[in-house]
Amino acid sequence: MFHSFQTSIAGIELPRLFTYPFHYTPHPLCVMAAGEVQAFINKQTRWKEELDKGKMFGVLIVRTSNGQTGYLAAFSGNLCGSNSHSFFVPPVYDLLKPDGFFKIEEEQISAINHQIGQLQNCDRYLELQQKMERETASSQQALSEARKVLKAAKEKREQRRLHRPNENEQAAMIRESQYQKAEFKRLERYWKEQISEIKTEMESFSSQIEALKAERRNRSAALQQKLFQQFNFQNAKGETKNLCAIFEETVQKTPPAGAGECAAPKLLQYAYLSGLSPIAMAEFWWGASPEAEIRKHGYYYPACKSKCEPILGHMLQGLDVEPNAHENSKHLDHEPELVYEDEWMAAVNKPAGMLSVPGKGDAPSVWSWARAHFPEATGPLLVHRLDMDTSGVLLIAKDPETHRKLQQLFETRHIKKRYIALLDGTVTDDEGIVRLPLCPNPDDRPRQMVSTAYGKAAVTRFEVLSRSHGQTRVAFYPFTGRTHQLRVHAAHPEGLDTPIVGDNLY
Repeated sequence: MFHSFQTSIAGIELPRLFTYPFHYTPHPLCVMAAGEVQAFINKQTRWKEELDKGKMFGVLIVRTSNGQTGYLAAFSGNLCGSNSHSFFVPPVYDLLKPDGFFKIEEEQISAINHQIGQLQNCDRYLELQQKMERETASSQQALSEARKVLKAAKEKREQRRLHRPNENEQAAMIRESQYQKAEFKRLERYWKEQISEIKTEMESFSSQIEALKAERRNRSAALQQKLFQQFNFQNAKGETKNLCAIFEETVQKTPPAGAGECAAPKLLQYAYLSGLSPIAMAEFWWGASPEAEIRKHGYYYPACKSKCEPILGHMLQGLDVEPNAHENSKHLDHEPELVYEDEWMAAVNKPAGMLSVPGKGDAPSVWSWARAHFPEATGPLLVHRLDMDTSGVLLIAKDPETHRKLQQLFETRHIKKRYIALLDGTVTDDEGIVRLPLCPNPDDRPRQMVSTAYGKAAVTRFEVLSRSHGQTRVAFYPFTGRTHQLRVHAAHPEGLDTPIVGDNLY
């Protein structure tokens, strides 16, 4: 599994610190290793169809005990129905082993699914469902018509009472009312009995189905728990924890499905178990972008948050890891530039890398700067926000009424926004509109995803300003203000398909 570089790496300095996996620029050795892995997978014709659909790969630069530098390679999930392929490191636990407990229990659960399907599609059960629908409709119609008859008879009796009927006539009307009510009750009982007979027979089927579903649910949960316990991860200190123990320390408590099967944990696990020293790591996407995420062929991406962050938090202990460049931005010590001020408001130029409002920790923000610089100001201060990585003008209101009026101008689009971005690729259209609804990606926050089912409307007009050396400078005019809207509309295949240069997420 250890691969020596096919080309000379002489003169390339090794990194001082290991890669921070959630925000990084690939080290030159990682780029070289990724190139060799890509050349290898390009030759594997049997994988072409699956790889065309998209797959995440990873490389780990390592050093042997005798000082030789090389690399390991891995893929996320499985490839062509298998977890193990030569050239790539093995899985932390191979759940696809034919004689393993997972496959055996999975077959048992599949058998339960088959039983449930047989019962749900049984001729008698389907016949009973149809009969129940017919009888229910018939009973509703019959009872509705009977109620109309009762109502008409009652109204007729009320009219007769206006003419002062004698005692015999009044008694006759009372008997008529009692008889008609009794008849209606008998009709109700009849239909209730008819439906009850069908329901009783149906319940014999549904109780079996529910019992099988409960068994399936319990067995699936037990299987998942047992599986999580098989994924044991080591760190650089030699400490080992399984998935259950790792995620017990998180807010979610339970590991998500697929945890531990990504490329990064596989690479580190193999390195530790083989006595190899991890030097640097990178992950790249190969093939088409998946529907729920934005992935571009050949581009590097950080490790996922929901599955990998807790695991890598454990596995990287004992290594000297780069600081989080996103949180430790070079601009954190810079201040906003005041570009306009009057008695009601101010406008400042926020530097890239600075937060608009306070986040986790004590990193400075435009809000905290404004609070210090305008001590007499009241109210929320910031009228709108910009992403941490985005530079640009922010408006500050000095009192609640000004804040309300400025926000109203944003909402009615009397204040217009213009963003300038450099895109990694050539946009062929000179101008246009991107309409892609957005919502948070529940499996990989803070990333957003395009979703027609759950997304909120997001609309951006773009205008190409220049094209040069495979890059495009554009002006964006957002009509809506969704999280990461411009970044996603730029990067998504159905948008401009050209991500913003330096955008670590997309």
